[in-house]
Amino acid sequence: MENRPASESPDLKLVSGCAAGVELAVWEWPGADPPLLFAHATSFHGRCWDQIIRMLPERRCLAVDARGHGRSGKLGPPYRWRDFGRDLACVAGHLAVRDAIGIGHSMGGHATVLAASLRPETCRALLLIDPTIFPPETYRTPPFDASFILRRRAEWSSPEEMFERFRDRAPFAAWKLEILHDYCRFGLVANGENLVLACPPEVEASIYTNSTAPESDPYAEVASIAQPVTVLRAGQARKPGSLDLAASPTAPDLAAKFPHGRDVVLPGQSHYIPMELPERVAEEIRRML
Repeated sequence: MENRPASESPDLKLVSGCAAGVELAVWEWPGADPPLLFAHATSFHGRCWDQIIRMLPERRCLAVDARGHGRSGKLGPPYRWRDFGRDLACVAGHLAVRDAIGIGHSMGGHATVLAASLRPETCRALLLIDPTIFPPETYRTPPFDASFILRRRAEWSSPEEMFERFRDRAPFAAWKLEILHDYCRFGLVANGENLVLACPPEVEASIYTNSTAPESDPYAEVASIAQPVTVLRAGQARKPGSLDLAASPTAPDLAAKFPHGRDVVLPGQSHYIPMELPERVAEEIRRML
């Protein structure tokens, strides 16, 4: 099967009314239903999925920029995890998404579970790629120290400068170059005469800080998911209490918590599965279809 041509660009749709003061950006590629609904990780954006979507040319694909990310609206902190699930369910309702394969990476996996619980008709199956769903006891622990996030460089002269700065540094050195290009190209937005990160450091830090809050615990929703769920999990485990962004945040027994869960472990793999192994992700999506 041939890929989508690299010249094929998605339509950008802006969805209002999901939350006060927040307009949500959705990138849509044409194709047949049932659609594929993509949700990205913290500090990323919907266009990080471009290279995987190119491998799935027959399907309608929708990739959402979460609030505070990409071309979506930016509120000041705090950023609560349940809001990402509500936003995704609202976007799916606004665009009449039904019987989709819901595909979420990291924070996006958490949001996909919440959205599927809030609006069950959205998804007929879920692919959760190293989702940020911790062991249950983690949601009763102190917040992570995310202060180092606030020191991220926020201004850049161009996407090319950002790309050259990152290409030989961890974790980006292990990414496919095309995906790193997409990450940089769509990870900056204009702010006056400057280009700044599309997910401001204070937004990213707030997301990590609130990730272990009791209200972020998604296990009631996990138990309610009747659809088949595949958890594609990185083998590089995170140490308890650490915020190692390259290690897996996923509870090792998460798949067993779903009524119809399937666990797939990629030994030695880092958290950035879609960026490092896009062909493997596309293969899993085709299997689910």
